[in-house]
Amino acid sequence: MQSDGKTVSAKLDAPAGPTRAPHRKRGGTWALIVLLLLALVGVGGWFGVNYILSAPSATPSVVEFEVRPGWGASRVAAELEEHGLVRSARAFSVYLRFKDLDHSIGEGLYDLSPTLSVAELAERLVSGGRPRTVRIVIPEGWRAVDVVGRLAEFDIGSAEELQALVDAPPPEIAPAGLPSGAGLEGYLFPAGYDMPVGTSPETALAWLVDTLEDTLHAPEMLEGVPGAENGLDALLGTIGIDVHCWVTLASIVQAEAASDDEMGIIAGVFINRLDFGMPLQADPTVAYGLGKPMPELSAVAGDLRVDTPWNTYTRPGLPYGPIGNPGRAALRAVLDPVRYTEDGFAYLYFLHGVDAGVPVFRPNTNLPAHERDVDRYLRGR
Repeated sequence: MQSDGKTVSAKLDAPAGPTRAPHRKRGGTWALIVLLLLALVGVGGWFGVNYILSAPSATPSVVEFEVRPGWGASRVAAELEEHGLVRSARAFSVYLRFKDLDHSIGEGLYDLSPTLSVAELAERLVSGGRPRTVRIVIPEGWRAVDVVGRLAEFDIGSAEELQALVDAPPPEIAPAGLPSGAGLEGYLFPAGYDMPVGTSPETALAWLVDTLEDTLHAPEMLEGVPGAENGLDALLGTIGIDVHCWVTLASIVQAEAASDDEMGIIAGVFINRLDFGMPLQADPTVAYGLGKPMPELSAVAGDLRVDTPWNTYTRPGLPYGPIGNPGRAALRAVLDPVRYTEDGFAYLYFLHGVDAGVPVFRPNTNLPAHERDVDRYLRGR
């Protein structure tokens, strides 16, 4: 019986086969592993998206970036990636579509940085860029035909179109008080202009004219000028000229002067000659009327005797109109001329000559003194 009991006991203790409890334990482990993997993928995806949308660099720098006409969101994104401003062009395009900004990017120039995130870049680009500009410099004293040529060089219309507007300006371009039939010669203010690419001829010329008018009426123009207390119109009346005559006389002063320092006396000479009824006899007016540059003017060839509306040898008073576009110094010199010597004698003559190889400027109050200077400084006698 004991042996049978042992046998029975042994049989009862021995497992009859695999139980289900261990099987349940292994299935739970696999489920946990899957959940952990999904969590890791989600976390990794989040970090991946965050990485792609973050700034590509922590180093501050500025990149000039241009969105050109006709560029869509995909082209902009590709250019941004090429310039190192985003990590992924595709991600940037998706972001724009997701935010419904893919049709809101503005053309123009932007100052961007690789330290900007995708969201910050998008905000910049939908705000609109500044226009691309070209720097156009108009030197003092240039004639209108030269200004036209300079503008045409920068594709501000054709030379023919610009010249037509200069010769017969429409009301929206013409300065206030422009005499009937007069063009824009003298009113195209010499300065540097940053003009947007594609500026129209009308806009460009109006810009130059407006700049002149602003200059004429700026407070600095009258600052320190004797007799300016009652304003510009009163001062011009004292001199005996209007605005058009002012610009005309300033253009002659500009053409005659070798430096700003000479302009006050040169303006004084011409104003005195006008007051005394003497012809101005300004060579640059003759050259302008003949359509010649000053170096080509020849008294020997008889140029001074060829009558034109601008010849101040053959005609009294001021010429028909300006002979160039004067700068601020020449305009101010007319308002504040140096008319007299310290002894009170009126300046009536001047010349530019050479003394021992050094350029000289010689004003005089009488003809004999002037002729002596001509012999010495021009003829070398």
